[in-house]
Amino acid sequence: MQKNKNHINKDIERLMPALQEKRVDLNLKRVQIALKEMGEPCKRIPAIQIAGTNGKGSIASFLKASLQYLGINAGIATSPHLVSWCERICTTQDVISEDELKSILIKLQPFIKKNHLTPFESLIAASLDYFNSKKVDLIVLEVGLGGRLDATTAHPYRPIIAMAGIGLDHCEYLGNSLTAITKEKASIIGENSIVISAQQHPEVEEVLRDEVAKKNASLHFVPPLSTKWILGLPGEIQTHNAAVAKRALEALKHFGWTIDESKVKEGFANASWPGRFQRVTWNNFSIFIDCAHNPHAANQLSKEREGWEGHELGVNWILGIQTHKDAPKIISSLLKQNDLAWITPIPGALSWKREEISAISPNHLKQMIEVESVEDALSMIFGKEHDHHTPITVITGSIYLIGDLIERQVINFSKN
Repeated sequence: MQKNKNHINKDIERLMPALQEKRVDLNLKRVQIALKEMGEPCKRIPAIQIAGTNGKGSIASFLKASLQYLGINAGIATSPHLVSWCERICTTQDVISEDELKSILIKLQPFIKKNHLTPFESLIAASLDYFNSKKVDLIVLEVGLGGRLDATTAHPYRPIIAMAGIGLDHCEYLGNSLTAITKEKASIIGENSIVISAQQHPEVEEVLRDEVAKKNASLHFVPPLSTKWILGLPGEIQTHNAAVAKRALEALKHFGWTIDESKVKEGFANASWPGRFQRVTWNNFSIFIDCAHNPHAANQLSKEREGWEGHELGVNWILGIQTHKDAPKIISSLLKQNDLAWITPIPGALSWKREEISAISPNHLKQMIEVESVEDALSMIFGKEHDHHTPITVITGSIYLIGDLIERQVINFSKN
């Protein structure tokens, strides 16, 4: 079964010629031209566009679950994926099948090749084509990178903007300051749009207010949801993400939908988003996985630990971090006095090594251990010398690291 899944993924990848280039090329014109040549699928279908640094996928998952309970036929495009490309395209009813995605990509080959679409642009084009065939009434588009030049922004009708928390990430493309990064993300705000944002850093808020004023849009900063709301995704940060999703759903009233709060609550309680502070097991030992891959997310994860029973005894962080990420800041955010960081490579990706991190952040040298794999770290953590207690262990640092573990079935999902 696993070999077949890998084979299908390879088939899909062959239909995205630019995939092998492994580069980011932000340019909105390519996908705009391609969509026009495709007949502008879903042109008049309203979209909730989700931007921000961390929490976009969580907001999308809350929206998807609630829209399903509300009975609204919606298409949802998210990124990246953990195991299969198909994870990125779904409706409130189902995830696109491998055969359907292959068929659409084959059909779109003339547009993909002629316009030199990147893999992300190809998938957004495929998403809109798929949603058009499913006759959706609403679209949810998660921004891939930035916003101003992101392929999702090529969709012409985005009256609701949901803004997750904004922090430093992808600085090589978006700028080296919160102001520069926020300007890139805030550029998606259209005339008279409704902008809903989580609570932000003052520097971020200032940019959002300025952009909203220029576009005659409305801006709503929402406080986190109260504990009365049951959320299917764990962690205090989800009260912020769910609050943004809730207000975005309420904004649909301006477009003729009736929003039943009881249905929204059902959706939020049953939302799921794999790999986001999720409890799993390895050899019957309970561990956690999380996709925190930048300092902003690591800082939030560090705050979350304050609620973990026994965290003061130390946390084992198994970290695989890509070289273009700020590993020293991530580790500085995560490591406390009694913690250990097990530094592991990410299969198939250039990754930080212990000596490289310690050269920049020498004060954490004694807390870092280099290992060849996640399995090696787990074997040492849960070896006989540790059988007197169960240490808190979190695998994080990269969505690709988590995806690899899931694909190879190194970990098992637990309902406990």
